[in-house]
Amino acid sequence: MSVDFRLDGAVAVVTGAAGRLGSVWMQTLSEAGAAVAGIDVSDGLGTGPGDRELRLEVADVTDRSSLDAAAERIERDLGPPAVLVNNAGIDQPPHAAAATYAVEDIPLDEFRATVEVNLAGAFNAIQAFGPGMRDRRRGSIVNIASLYASVAPNPRLYDHLEADPPFLKPPAYGASKAGLINLTSYFARLWGPHGVRVNALSPGGVQADQDPEFVRKYSDLVPLGRMAEAADLTGPLLFLASDASRYVNGHNLQVDGGFTA
Repeated sequence: MSVDFRLDGAVAVVTGAAGRLGSVWMQTLSEAGAAVAGIDVSDGLGTGPGDRELRLEVADVTDRSSLDAAAERIERDLGPPAVLVNNAGIDQPPHAAAATYAVEDIPLDEFRATVEVNLAGAFNAIQAFGPGMRDRRRGSIVNIASLYASVAPNPRLYDHLEADPPFLKPPAYGASKAGLINLTSYFARLWGPHGVRVNALSPGGVQADQDPEFVRKYSDLVPLGRMAEAADLTGPLLFLASDASRYVNGHNLQVDGGFTA
């Protein structure tokens, strides 16, 4: 029995394309044969594998009219999208130079801004690109969530950072990602009968430029003993985007090395 991970002839859209994981998702989908359009508020996207330029549409996920305009251009130039990866998000990586607050002093505007992008932005993108998939009775939507949709951050991971007040993972981050999991379930049930699968991918911590003590502390909590690398996420993303997961709907795929086990 063969399993089809290919996306030849498909059009895929990735929000938050200029971010660190956005470029990973775009390259993965492109290498699988899809024509890929990235959406971001900036135009800082480089080139893809083999120096093949990947299309970038400048649009804001919090602005429905700009998303609708981008959707029209993508369909006109590339064709109707069959894959949507909702990746746009606001996060605060742990480092001593980050702006910190006591939890009672976190500005409500900052909380709202995170929810606006991470949750409402995904809803906007689903509204802009999903109905076409529904009407064509084919599509896959992958919402990029987080392990912090399922568990709360452990403040001890950050207590070595020299910051006053101490560094806290923003509470809006996990709250928004938990909301995204529920939104995933909502649309999986609503559009499943129309041939559109909606799933979430929840990565664990990805190795980047974190300080060595944080990496050690975090890795000690992971049964596999390390943080994720970008390459650990590409297979799960392609699985959910392609027909390899054609009977998977409403699922949150946790790719965290066992952190939430």
